[in-house]
Amino acid sequence: MSILNGSVFMPSVLTLMGIPGLESMQCWIGIPFCVMYFIAVIGNSLILVIIKYESSLHKPMYIFLAMLGATDIALSTCILPKMLGIFWFNLSEISFTACLLQMWLVHSFQAIESGVLLAMALDRYVAIRDPLRHATIFSHQLLTHIGVGVTLRAAILVAPCLVLIKCHLKLYRTTLVSHSYCEHMAIVKLATEDIRINKTYGLFVAFTVLGFDIIFITLSYVHIFITVFQLPQKEARLKAFNTCIAHICVFLQFYLLAFFSFFTHRFGSHIPPYVHILLSDLYLLVPPFLNPIVYGVKTKQIRDHVLKIFFSKKLS
Repeated sequence: MSILNGSVFMPSVLTLMGIPGLESMQCWIGIPFCVMYFIAVIGNSLILVIIKYESSLHKPMYIFLAMLGATDIALSTCILPKMLGIFWFNLSEISFTACLLQMWLVHSFQAIESGVLLAMALDRYVAIRDPLRHATIFSHQLLTHIGVGVTLRAAILVAPCLVLIKCHLKLYRTTLVSHSYCEHMAIVKLATEDIRINKTYGLFVAFTVLGFDIIFITLSYVHIFITVFQLPQKEARLKAFNTCIAHICVFLQFYLLAFFSFFTHRFGSHIPPYVHILLSDLYLLVPPFLNPIVYGVKTKQIRDHVLKIFFSKKLS
């Protein structure tokens, strides 16, 4: 319902603009995005199937990898089908409720992925620091509690963002969202009211989740490296270090992209808007795309089972 000053009161439908400034190229941008999505879904699904049906992989390291793969599939699926609809078919309208749901799912799965990466770092720390007690400490009961805790932490922390938008923001200057998916600040900036509370809480969630996780992940790997370099045998040092390489690669690609996206969005006012949006899109698409490739290449058990699947099909 419109009011006199041109603002819109509680719009029922929003319009996602895709990548403003690159409208003529969106059709072509959608092609690599689509390829990354299919590789992400196929690669992570393959890892999930291998871990599920191979009993020798029912260990904490691989269970956490399965959690990461499931989160990556869900995260990329939350945004890409709608994004491709905008790029290829001009299906840019989305209901306000669906937009809030997408926003909640996207930011929740981001927080879940960060939490799983923290759990994986702690798992490697215990495995290298105290290998004899590793299986006892990381029991199946603890893994279940970690999975539930990481999920609840994300869902509970992100949920107030929806409540604040729904209850605190009533008037909107426009229904055009200058983004390719329903990102929190892109929605908040549409409002005519004071958005400081919403903006502050968004920053609080980002720093609470990413800041907390990255500090403890970094501390875990510092202690891991100290422990590894103290091992007396060179072969033991190399073996211990190799088990962490894949985790470190995944950790770096997730958080480096997160910080690039965050700092350009918050402080890069001189940077063209399409750069902000592309970085934000890549932050959500690149980790799910690269994670199965990294683990497929660097983790021998996963690599061997993948080769076994394709080699057996070839022989048959």
